[in-house]
Amino acid sequence: MIRVFRARAPFAAPFTAPLAVPLTVTVACVALVACGSGGTTNPGATSSASASPSAPAAQRGDGTLTIGTLLPQTGSLAYLGPPMFGGADLALKEINEAGGVLGKPVVEHDTDSGDTSTNIASQSTDKLLAQKVDAIVGAASSSVSESVIDKITRAGVVQFSPANTSDKFTTIEDKGLYFRTAPPDRLQGRVLGDLVVSEGSDTVGILALQDAYGSGLADQVTQTAEAGGASVVERVDYDPKAADFSADVAKIKAKNPKAIVLIGFEETAKVVQELVKQGLTSDKHKWYMVDGNMSNSNFVQSPKGTMDGVKGTMPGAEAPAAFQKRLLSVNPELTEYTYGAESYDAVTLIALAAEAAKDDSGASIAAKLVEVSKGGEKCKGFKECADLLRAGQDIDYEGVSGPVDFNDAGDPSVATIGVYQYGADNRFNAAKAVEYRTGKIAG
Repeated sequence: MIRVFRARAPFAAPFTAPLAVPLTVTVACVALVACGSGGTTNPGATSSASASPSAPAAQRGDGTLTIGTLLPQTGSLAYLGPPMFGGADLALKEINEAGGVLGKPVVEHDTDSGDTSTNIASQSTDKLLAQKVDAIVGAASSSVSESVIDKITRAGVVQFSPANTSDKFTTIEDKGLYFRTAPPDRLQGRVLGDLVVSEGSDTVGILALQDAYGSGLADQVTQTAEAGGASVVERVDYDPKAADFSADVAKIKAKNPKAIVLIGFEETAKVVQELVKQGLTSDKHKWYMVDGNMSNSNFVQSPKGTMDGVKGTMPGAEAPAAFQKRLLSVNPELTEYTYGAESYDAVTLIALAAEAAKDDSGASIAAKLVEVSKGGEKCKGFKECADLLRAGQDIDYEGVSGPVDFNDAGDPSVATIGVYQYGADNRFNAAKAVEYRTGKIAG
């Protein structure tokens, strides 16, 4: 009997199920030019790390693939924890039902990443490394990942985030061991900036969380909007731990922009309350949001209609109904699906890379992740792809979140950005894509 090991604390109270509302959804598919150096000897290495003399020496694994998760159970991104844990759990379930990796069940240890206001991520990382994990899936927050990446990569362990979007990771020193299924912020920022301009707003105000994620996105939105002819008349980078946001919102109000871009996490609910209080409601100004604050649980207590018409961007292909149903089989209480597909793909790709390498060590997995993501026979799911590998075939894993296709920096070279719209019930529905936008980003 296959056993899956757990070390997870319980989540907070379950979310309220969303109502089905017919909404408009835009999906932007954005192809990237490879951002790493072209001649790296390790296909998973970033341009800054491809020739690192401090890279860990290659070691054979112990024959059992062990994956740790470093995902939010607490903190400002806790609402994203359930779908990401669900995606990882679903992948693990399907992998082990298909016979596991290297003939053995994959072992998983789950931990909490918390957020940047605590030291939880560092403690969880220490725990996972002590448990001899080969790869760590997480963190969700770019700033949290940045705080532990050195510790993880020094240990020769793969770090694979399903949700990091900071541009810093494209060139960060990572010994070739860092990967992500979420695209860099410059994609999302470009799509959001284009959206704001295309909907007729020539003056823009930005309220952004003051960290690597918020600042990076705000920079790209500003650049794109201004290139499109709009003016960013006020930008406020705020402290998410502030007691209130009245002074921050007042700065936006003084400039009276047609569009207001909100870049943040859970604290956005308080920012929204202050916007309404000061008369900057969504029916008078166009509000736009991002993946960090797009939620079906964060605004349900707001007065009906508060979020009506608000649009927001999220990296990743819309999760098809069939995949959502599979996620519900491992967690029937899910109401959020953000980054569930990316987490599923992360675990599946790690397992396929270990199969391709015939070894479960972090270095061996990293060396094969680019190879299994592109250039071979297209396949979906662990069983189909693993069967091809065992038959001596090269594979191209087609993920639930999109094609993946890693470049040499460990970034997906093809990405999808969805634009979603809230209804009067303060929830959004990602059921349909009605148009596509394509573009290329040079590294």
